[in-house]
Amino acid sequence: MKNPLAETALFQRRALVGLLLVTLGMIVLGGRYFTLQILQHEALSARADQNRIKLRPLVPARGRIYDRNGVLLADNVPAYRLELVPEQVEDLEATLAGLGEVIPLSADELERFHDARRGQRRFHPIPVKLRLSEAEVAAFAVNRHRFPGVDVAPYLTRRYLQGPDFAHVLGYVGRIDRQDAAELDPDRYAGATHIGKAGIERFYESRLHGEVGFEQVEVNAEGRVLRVLRAEPAESGETLYLSIDAALQAATVAAFEGQHGAAVAIDPRTGEVLALVSLPSYDPNLFVNGISRGDYAALQVPSRPLYNRALLGGYEPGSTLKPFVGLAAMELGVMRPEQTVLSVGAYKLPGLQREYRDWRRGGHGRVDLREALAQSVNTYFFQAAVELGIDRMSGYLSRFGFGSPSGIDLIGEASGILPTRGWKQAARNEPWYLGETVIAGIGQGFWVTTPLQLVRATAALADDGRLRTPRLLRETQRVYSGERIVEARPDPVDLQLHAEHLEAVRDGLVAVMHSPTGTAREAARDAGYLIAGKTGTAQRVSRRTDEAIDLDSLPFHLRHRALFIGYAPAQAPTIALAVVVESGGSGSRAAAPVARRIFDAWLARGGGQ
Repeated sequence: MKNPLAETALFQRRALVGLLLVTLGMIVLGGRYFTLQILQHEALSARADQNRIKLRPLVPARGRIYDRNGVLLADNVPAYRLELVPEQVEDLEATLAGLGEVIPLSADELERFHDARRGQRRFHPIPVKLRLSEAEVAAFAVNRHRFPGVDVAPYLTRRYLQGPDFAHVLGYVGRIDRQDAAELDPDRYAGATHIGKAGIERFYESRLHGEVGFEQVEVNAEGRVLRVLRAEPAESGETLYLSIDAALQAATVAAFEGQHGAAVAIDPRTGEVLALVSLPSYDPNLFVNGISRGDYAALQVPSRPLYNRALLGGYEPGSTLKPFVGLAAMELGVMRPEQTVLSVGAYKLPGLQREYRDWRRGGHGRVDLREALAQSVNTYFFQAAVELGIDRMSGYLSRFGFGSPSGIDLIGEASGILPTRGWKQAARNEPWYLGETVIAGIGQGFWVTTPLQLVRATAALADDGRLRTPRLLRETQRVYSGERIVEARPDPVDLQLHAEHLEAVRDGLVAVMHSPTGTAREAARDAGYLIAGKTGTAQRVSRRTDEAIDLDSLPFHLRHRALFIGYAPAQAPTIALAVVVESGGSGSRAAAPVARRIFDAWLARGGGQ
């Protein structure tokens, strides 16, 4: 029999329990809603925005580089790269393996990616592959859904329009590696992939890089950008205008006619570098997006194309030092301009049998400074060096910048060697011998100079004894303002040379090129303008008998280095020059003709006017 009362009571109890359970559930749900919506609102809203809103760095366009006449030297061209954001990738190795099936990734590219990743924050995109081809961009677009956190991004890549001609001036940019990343400001270089590695690109990195911008974007669940919420544009790097003349630079390269060596030309009135060449050279475009092992191996040859001879090349100056030794002798009071020295073909120190020879058998007779320079008479400068002594001579020549960097706006300049007693004792733990002073007077022995040091000292002779710091940067320009600012130049050092002594040296240098006895008169034939110059030959092998060495018979790598210093026009110089031809044989036969072609190229165009 049914008991209506009992059934009603059971139903009521069950309804009450159900109500309590529903009420409890509502309380728990309401509490959870309260926690999420009120107590944790800010944190959860920020987390949602992190998934929905992304902050992307906007990499600034790198500043362009022009020559003094507005010829474009370094530009930026559009390209695409494959980049990955580490914090958005769950399995990095699996993702890279999958990407390699879609777009070929070399071992070098993967190594560079891992190096860059170690130095970057996890939310910054890291380039996996640069310079994607159109086919690679299309292949990835089809498979984009398989790789969350990976995307194709447009960027600007560096291009050097003059190729090898400007490699040792401009240098190049390269991918940021682990060492770079450790030294860079991560905020200023957010999203950046390249940095200046050499040359102007490295020295003026802070000006060329610009200021990074940021873009706040909304993305969907697949990471695709839906819209840009806010943007702070990047500020492009400064545009640089160099003092280099692109036409003269090309003419200087051509003047060597395939020979190895270096040349530096500057305006003696300002210190501006007009041309700076080191040969052989290389194509800097190879380094921009990571040079391949094969291309790099091809540059590791004995001729060392990566070596900047103008900046680092250490050469005995040979007879190109004689004008400065002669000037030192006059300025320090041990000789007079009109004083003569007898050259009989060999010079001997009192009490010693060893002979120090002139290049002409039988000697040059009695010569003053002008004729000693014109004929490059060793005996005259042997005598000057002995009377000066090595420390007085080197001390005076240091005023012209020998033995120290010139201060040019490039990194890594060599100091050379300024020989003194103290230097030899410290470097070799040996005393100085008088015979070493003799050969130091003609730029032999322990002397080491760079083409930059030689041209700087030569320009001081051309500019009435004012020693200037060579500079490559002439003007800068900000992209947005368009204002061009002339770069401040360091003040010259007035060497306070006696006019009579300076004039005697200058007359000798003109005689080298234009007198009937001048050693380089053939190079100046039919010039149409006056050249002041001095040739030099840095010996690689010594003469051990009275017989002259047949330079043409020597193996190529043992032939003497040929040098030339000079300026033109001699009456009002607009260009000073130093040339080194490796394995050239002699200065008059190899270096002087190169210099003549460079002078012609500059003056034929009215250079410096």
